[in-house]
Amino acid sequence: MRMTKYILLTGIAAASLSPSMAWARSEAETTADEGQSDVIVVTARRQNELLAEVPASVTVFSAADLERTGVTKADEFVQLTPGVTIVTGTAEAGDTQINIRGINGARDAESSVALVVDGILKTNTAQLNQDQGTLRQVEILKGPQGALYGRNAAAGAIVIQTLKPGNDFEGGAQFSAAQDNTYRGSAYVSAPVGENAGIVLSGAYSTSDGFFRNIFLGNRKVVDDQETWSVDGRFVARLGDDTELDLKARYADLTGASINFNAAFHLPNFAGVNPAFFEDVNDHPFRYYSNIRPTNDQQTFEASAKITHDFENMTLTAWALYSDVDQALTADGTSADFARFTFPGTTPASVAVSNSCFTTTAALTGFPVNQPGFVGATPVPFLFDPANGSTFGPYSPTTCDGTQLQIRQQRDISGEIRLASNGDGPLDWQIGGYFLNIDRNVGVSIGADLGQGVSRQLFNDASSSNPTSQLFSDNFNTNVYAVFGSIDYEVGDRFDIGVALRYDIEDRSVTNLVPTANDPFSGGPINPGQAFGPIADQNQTFKQLQPKISARYEVADDINLYANWGIGFKSGGFNNQGSAAIIDQNFNQFIGTNVLIEDNFRKERSSAFEAGVKGALLDNRITFDLAGYYTKVDDMQFFEFFVGSFGLLRVVSNIDDVELYGLEMNANAKIVDGWTIFGSVNVTESEIKANSSRPQTVGNKSPYTADYTINLGTQIVAPIASSFDLVMRADYRITGPTWFHTVQNNTSPTLFSGLLPISALPGPPPAFVGDADFSITRREAFGVLDLRFGLESERWSITAFADNLLDRKYLNEVIPAIEFGGSFISPGARQRLGLEVGMKF
Repeated sequence: MRMTKYILLTGIAAASLSPSMAWARSEAETTADEGQSDVIVVTARRQNELLAEVPASVTVFSAADLERTGVTKADEFVQLTPGVTIVTGTAEAGDTQINIRGINGARDAESSVALVVDGILKTNTAQLNQDQGTLRQVEILKGPQGALYGRNAAAGAIVIQTLKPGNDFEGGAQFSAAQDNTYRGSAYVSAPVGENAGIVLSGAYSTSDGFFRNIFLGNRKVVDDQETWSVDGRFVARLGDDTELDLKARYADLTGASINFNAAFHLPNFAGVNPAFFEDVNDHPFRYYSNIRPTNDQQTFEASAKITHDFENMTLTAWALYSDVDQALTADGTSADFARFTFPGTTPASVAVSNSCFTTTAALTGFPVNQPGFVGATPVPFLFDPANGSTFGPYSPTTCDGTQLQIRQQRDISGEIRLASNGDGPLDWQIGGYFLNIDRNVGVSIGADLGQGVSRQLFNDASSSNPTSQLFSDNFNTNVYAVFGSIDYEVGDRFDIGVALRYDIEDRSVTNLVPTANDPFSGGPINPGQAFGPIADQNQTFKQLQPKISARYEVADDINLYANWGIGFKSGGFNNQGSAAIIDQNFNQFIGTNVLIEDNFRKERSSAFEAGVKGALLDNRITFDLAGYYTKVDDMQFFEFFVGSFGLLRVVSNIDDVELYGLEMNANAKIVDGWTIFGSVNVTESEIKANSSRPQTVGNKSPYTADYTINLGTQIVAPIASSFDLVMRADYRITGPTWFHTVQNNTSPTLFSGLLPISALPGPPPAFVGDADFSITRREAFGVLDLRFGLESERWSITAFADNLLDRKYLNEVIPAIEFGGSFISPGARQRLGLEVGMKF
């Protein structure tokens, strides 16, 4: 191991000798093998064209790029892309949010980034960070792409091409092993079937113990462990000279942990008692000690069929997709500090839960939990019994905090038909229609912990081993109808323009599935929205016209000016019904806040303009792209997390008006044949102009938006024998400071503000003592260095790699729960060293 680290450090030292400013691979530079063409063909406007002539910012990863960076999923290639950040897997595997130039995909809403694989639009955000088969090219498009690529492309689109069977038999396999029992293997085979057909079969498997351990459960590897496997199949057949049939199917399975969070408190007036009550999120030491092993299960099945028919002057393309993604997680609860399960009531279930809470707390007195928590003699919040009481924080080692079960089951049927020109002549056009049906069930169940685990049923009666205390459960049904078209015209040899238009109609409805039942602990309904009777079905229609205009002018050979403008759209929808009643009762009425949360949230609409110049110098040895952009977002959708005596609540709210603007610079230089340096910088400024949900946040920055990103790197491909090369690649990514909530340098009342005046403390302090200060919730800037080097031939490769070589400790996500007075924080990946072996035949 010592020798491995020495070799890795030597390699990165060599890389550091490269000039420091370059371009984030591969904005305009192909990574084709030496001797092959440097021309990159992309499909940024749903037609094949040269990357250098696309009037937009596009990042492209070729098959060679993907192999030499070890990239297989979105969270990996996003880190190599300027102006793009990602949060994924912190709560559950399918929970992925990609931010492009300040527009973020709000958790529990639709994505803002479209995923298009082999020409087919995926419809479930849970698929954004899954393996998609044997990758051959990845394009990341920035800015609104809905007019061209369809639904949920307000921030951009990820366009993926996978291996298509050819006339020759080929295959490959790759295996890697790394620290923490981390193993990954993948293999594929492509073969002709008769004269006019072929098939590709591929599979992938990965497993890891993760970086962290649960100290209460005997240092078990159950905090961020994960095991996944997937199988993909593709069959392509020529049905005559002009018709092609493309059939695909895939199945993926994931098991592992969930809710990889610790809590940090931001109560400055409590810091005199214990400084940990006012903790900067960047200084938190992560420790896990939940008494419940968190679980996460995800199963994905999808099948698609696409047919393409070439007419004399046009091509007809039609496809249909069926997708079924089922997700479930179980975990510890968050209710310990607010006494939801502490005091016995009149029901047997309440008495049993209270007894269990007291018993486990007494047995664990003195157990070392994260500060400012402690386990005292009695299981009540310290506010009520400062001498002997416990303050556990969420996810405690006792039964006092309850349990949680969350499910997300989504089945989609979608299809598209498109007629497009064949690319001959100065005019290109397309026209088509799209349909989608989404059937989605979402449930969040809070249960009492009797020490017998978590039930996999959303509702459990008072006599069960895991009685339900709060339940949200709804069926969401959506029908989407859209028509679209575009025209691209070459006005002359140096000037072309394009106009695209799409009109979407989304009919949405919601049906509440919570049974009529009372909470055995509070006596009220298990869904507060049912306090005045059953929750009625709701339906709403959201419509939007999405135009996009683009232009390119070639001012000189290899130098292009470009500009584009477009409208982005993301449909509104429904929160779990009863959410508004929870917020009103527990916060607005109790502590006097004025948080505006609705059971329905509004559609998001953005207007984005981009202008730039891209080109090549010195016989294409230097390539560059400079772009500026401005985006105005109306009703930006934003995720809010609420915690209190009721348990937990996830909702989507709207930020009325957000302004975004920035600059992006990319450059790439080929120093000598086989040695390139590359880098990029993106700077994004943002400001909340209006926010009726939280008016005090006007002037703050757009949440989840890094102030800047910087990518620096180098790649060397040096022949050292007649049959193989030495390959080394280093990538250094700096992500700037990031706020994750609209509440930033602000203070806010909390539940403690309401509890203090009625507590049993002698001479109870005034309410403002319980207010929180969220100025310490911004994630600080961090840099991560990845290194790969090894030997490579046409048939085999062996590569040593170091992810996060310098073991930089950083935060993956910060979720402030404002009225809770703290944040739920998740750590980023730590250092991991490993070895990868690959072969082709």
